[in-house]
Amino acid sequence: MPDQEPIPPPSSSGPGPELGPKSTSTGLPSNVAAALACTPLIGGIIFYIVEKHDSFVRFYAMQSIIFGGAWLLFSIVSRILFLILWSIPAIGGILVFFWGIIQALVHIAFLVVWIVATVKAFTGVRWDIPYVGPVARRQEGTV
Repeated sequence: MPDQEPIPPPSSSGPGPELGPKSTSTGLPSNVAAALACTPLIGGIIFYIVEKHDSFVRFYAMQSIIFGGAWLLFSIVSRILFLILWSIPAIGGILVFFWGIIQALVHIAFLVVWIVATVKAFTGVRWDIPYVGPVARRQEGTV
């Protein structure tokens, strides 16, 4: 018995081309690279510069750059508005309180969209973030 070699399990893939995730120029599978590219702004910039061939990764990278820029712009404008409202005598504190609630809800919405985009990218689905996706497709030329 010890002299017998184990029989390898049958291959699960059938005849034809392999449908698994292809490798990118970064060496990562396409879905993993796209999911990492979903990190707003920084991940998008890095993968947009590094990845030259995989349109799936480049789409998510461009979408991340635009989405991250929108999130950063909202944060800056929100902080300026916060300072302006705080300087209003008598009612400034109340206005800041309500603006803080609105700001928190918008940041939670940004976070949810980021998580959904990352999960969609990891599962290999090309998903357009509302308003951002079409712009990213035009920039990428994949309309």
